[in-house]
Amino acid sequence: MHGEVPDFYEDEATGYGPVFEEQPVDTIYPEESPEAKITMSCRARANPPATYKWIMEDMEIDLNAQGSHYSLVGGNLVISNPIKTKHVGQYFCLATNMYGTVISREASVQFGYLDLFSSEERESVLVKEGQGAVLLCAPPPHYPAELSFRWILNEFPTFIPLDKRRFVSQITGNLYISKVDSSDSGNYSCIASSQSISKSVFSNYIPLVPLAERPIRKYPADLKVKFPDTTALVGQNITLECFALGNPVPEIRWKKLDGQLPPNHEVRMAGAHLHLYNVQFEDGGSYQCEAVNSRGKDYHAARVSVEAFPEWMEHISSTEKDLSSDYTMSCVASGKPEPRIRWLKNGELSDRKEMRFSSLTFDDSGMYQCIAENHHGVIYANAELRVHVCAPTFEHNPVKRVLAPKNGRVVIQCRPKAAPKPTFSWSKDTELLYNSTRVFIWEDGSLEILNVTRADEGRYTCFAENDRGKANSTGSLLVTESTKITMAPSNADVKVGENTRMQCAASHDPSLDITFIWSLDGRVIDLHKDSQHYERTLVRHHLLIKSLQLKHAGRYTCTAQTPIDNVTASAHLVVRGPPGAPGGVRVMNKTDKSVTLQWSRGADNHNPISKYTIQYRDSFSKEVWKNATTSPTDVEGNTEMATVVDLFPWIEYEFRVIATSALGTGEPSSPSPKDKTLEASKIMFLTLGLRGPVQPQYYYGPNFGYIVAFKPQDGHEWSKVTVADPQAKRYVHKDPSIPPSTEFQVKVKAFNSKGEGPFSLTAIIYSAQDAPSEAPVSVDGRALSATEAIVWWLPLSQSNIDGYQVKYWRNQEDSEGRAQRVVVPGSENHTRLESMKPDSHYLIEVRGYNSAGYGPASEHLQIHTKKGSALKTTTLNIVWEHVEPLANEAPVDGYKVLCRQQGHSTGTLYTTGKQSIDLLLPTDGNYVVEVRAHTEGGDGAVAQVNITVEVRLYILICADLLAPEPLKD
Repeated sequence: MHGEVPDFYEDEATGYGPVFEEQPVDTIYPEESPEAKITMSCRARANPPATYKWIMEDMEIDLNAQGSHYSLVGGNLVISNPIKTKHVGQYFCLATNMYGTVISREASVQFGYLDLFSSEERESVLVKEGQGAVLLCAPPPHYPAELSFRWILNEFPTFIPLDKRRFVSQITGNLYISKVDSSDSGNYSCIASSQSISKSVFSNYIPLVPLAERPIRKYPADLKVKFPDTTALVGQNITLECFALGNPVPEIRWKKLDGQLPPNHEVRMAGAHLHLYNVQFEDGGSYQCEAVNSRGKDYHAARVSVEAFPEWMEHISSTEKDLSSDYTMSCVASGKPEPRIRWLKNGELSDRKEMRFSSLTFDDSGMYQCIAENHHGVIYANAELRVHVCAPTFEHNPVKRVLAPKNGRVVIQCRPKAAPKPTFSWSKDTELLYNSTRVFIWEDGSLEILNVTRADEGRYTCFAENDRGKANSTGSLLVTESTKITMAPSNADVKVGENTRMQCAASHDPSLDITFIWSLDGRVIDLHKDSQHYERTLVRHHLLIKSLQLKHAGRYTCTAQTPIDNVTASAHLVVRGPPGAPGGVRVMNKTDKSVTLQWSRGADNHNPISKYTIQYRDSFSKEVWKNATTSPTDVEGNTEMATVVDLFPWIEYEFRVIATSALGTGEPSSPSPKDKTLEASKIMFLTLGLRGPVQPQYYYGPNFGYIVAFKPQDGHEWSKVTVADPQAKRYVHKDPSIPPSTEFQVKVKAFNSKGEGPFSLTAIIYSAQDAPSEAPVSVDGRALSATEAIVWWLPLSQSNIDGYQVKYWRNQEDSEGRAQRVVVPGSENHTRLESMKPDSHYLIEVRGYNSAGYGPASEHLQIHTKKGSALKTTTLNIVWEHVEPLANEAPVDGYKVLCRQQGHSTGTLYTTGKQSIDLLLPTDGNYVVEVRAHTEGGDGAVAQVNITVEVRLYILICADLLAPEPLKD
């Protein structure tokens, strides 16, 4: 709301029309609010004071009606004990005094509410491990529409962390899990929160039941959250949502189909959110999110349209105008869609399309408002027009004493208050003045004198006269010495990083103060803000420019300025430096292993470009740019085209170009649009043998996969199987008729859409063993102390035993699932059990194992540990994070923990399925604890920590396990 105060408001005696200081705003009244009233603000400054009326839905509110809930406090409307059916609607106020009426902006009253979720029991969601899941929030009825959503697991406040695998849509409230695993089992509740009414509600729990499936299948990316066509207002922040289900967990990528993503964008929530900040018209267009995993891709695109709230480009302001004069009020507004303009006079709608007056009358005085409106909103501009008549008077603005520089120009103003406009004349001392080659009387009454001399000093009188009367006012003119540049800056030519000095000095009238202002290409230099590079010297106001950069080149101007005149002098500074970034890098031609690039020459910055360097990156280089091999090898500085060779087929690349001169290497160009090399004419040889999958850069084309061939050692016919997953690194062939440990020959080759490559070298493998079929017997043992026992058994007679697992747990206090484990090599038939609790009954079992699994357990042995003593022991609690295997790795079966004293080659080995273990150390000393993950494919890398035990203490060790990398401390 624009409302400006004219000069006549300063004179309180004259009075003025209403000017709003407070206006009503949109109000949401919570239905459960303890404060049983709504206050709508309205206050205007006016002389005499304004009176107020309120309008609701185009009807004036009767404040005195029987049973009315309305009252007026000052200009504010108070609604007591609001009722939804009566008081929801649009409101505005009118402020009136003797000079006119203005209306406020419209404001709405709405009742805010957030109902409880439905009490109906939510059905369980059963999902196979590896599949995606969607839990529906189904928020209850509410107003306003904006809600925020969170989910809890099992109990408050255990909020579900959002990451690459889990996402909560802030549009629907739904929870999306891209790939369900066993850890997701539990009861889920959706929390819907309304910030407007400060209320949150919880849904009934939704049980999620992951169903075990082995092996866990993989699924292609499938977008389930897709942002709609969106309209944003200029200056707003908006968020676009995309999220996909799939196994492996898909990666979300964003792009703008008709250009680059805006510089004011940010990708958050592991890719699921694209935030656009301070949206501008150029940000409109088609946006696409792409979900990618090793099994496939999914795309979604929608438009972002940018529109604008009305905004004044030109608006009315309060003014006084002479009787019978012409006047036009103008209001111009921008916006999208284009706003419609309406006019009000004293609160009444005018049928005029523009306010144009010829020969103003007193009836034209009043309060005027122009209103600009589109479907995004309304803006108002207010002004008072006062038509007046009076004889000339200089009471508020007499002619003033003026200083002028010798040989310069001066204007002496004559601005009396008068209506209608007066005629003007001037005198110097006693002599009337007339227009000449040096002296001019302007239409507005001002007197201009050119080429001022000492003889022009004196007293000057302005005479003003209209049909209501006449008046005059006298001022004086004093002539001073003019300012002159005595030392001008000189042109300079320097290199980046050097310093230079611009000199400047001037003479001036000693009675006047002088200042020196430096500017670069017309922009005033802020010496405080730019102190890193600019400094004014203490002598003669020279400008020191330090650590020159290319941006400091240009035209430097020194301005010597006094209160009455100024003079300037300029010089050019040339800064030589490394070349600027080339532009417009693009692919002109491509083959399977090369591309031809073209670019536009960047600025040479006053030094010839000697050569160009071309760099590339692909999706496997993790944002690292590498120097490309080119043809020709050396790209000369006078060329704008080169061919990059030794690329991989069917790989998406970006390229950039860097220019170099004798003064250094410049900034790189912007990356070229991503482009893929062509498919190869034939597929590569499978050099990796049976060790792992082919890396994507070697696919050489689409539809990449493997052909696995195998046969018994004494067989003649090869069996062949196609594996379509390019990331696969293993194939399991199941045939119950194959005897254990049968020798096979195996070979593998790759294929793509162009054909098949040659087979790898043949490898010899053996079919799996059978798990042990016998349980150990004659298991016996005894307690050694309060915390240790020894156990022994008869070795199994089977030849396929790799070792033994001994489990032990307290009979009453522990469950078998919390048992401690010790692994013993197959060559031994006894072991020591440690970290036991004193005076406790333990159950112990032994079973054999090999690569095919564990055999049956022995009968349980019972041992009662001895009572505790005063011996000093130390408890170690080792804790680590669960290993998340990569997409091409086997799941983790458990963990192995080895504890030994430093300097000893042997120690105690424990196995556990948990992510922690308690170790009891009987003596002080230096210990080594090692932890590694165990899978069916073998053990992972080890994490090791050294511990010095001097007193009884509790140590918490947190390890971040990321197989196959070594565990971190």
